[in-house]
Amino acid sequence: MNFIRTFILLLFLGLGLQQTYSQSYQFKTSGFSVLEKNERGKWGQWSNLDLVNLSVILDTNKHRIVVYSQEIQLFSIMDYIEREENDTDIVYSFMCKDNDGRECKLSIITRKKQDYRKQLYINYDDHIIVYNIFSV
Repeated sequence: MNFIRTFILLLFLGLGLQQTYSQSYQFKTSGFSVLEKNERGKWGQWSNLDLVNLSVILDTNKHRIVVYSQEIQLFSIMDYIEREENDTDIVYSFMCKDNDGRECKLSIITRKKQDYRKQLYINYDDHIIVYNIFSV
């Protein structure tokens, strides 16, 4: 009987510790904007900021980032880029493939001089999507 209690206790402790090492980060969006290249390959203007309340999950165990928009955007992380920091920003970047297999770079940028506001940038060759995000 004592052996069974010890086994069950160790099992629960093991499961609890396993969850501790799970790295899943949850964010909500408050708005987004898009920047596109024109026919000549030049960057245009950012679109007006549209208010939007979406969930974003960064799951390093599953190596993915998911934006729960009307059409779910699933980004498989192919490579983790070393953290960058300067006087104004802290940047975590990831080389990814989206639902369609297109390569893109996602960056979570913390703006130090803007009350540590966070933004998620989704960078493609021909357009960039930015979401204003906050941790939940």
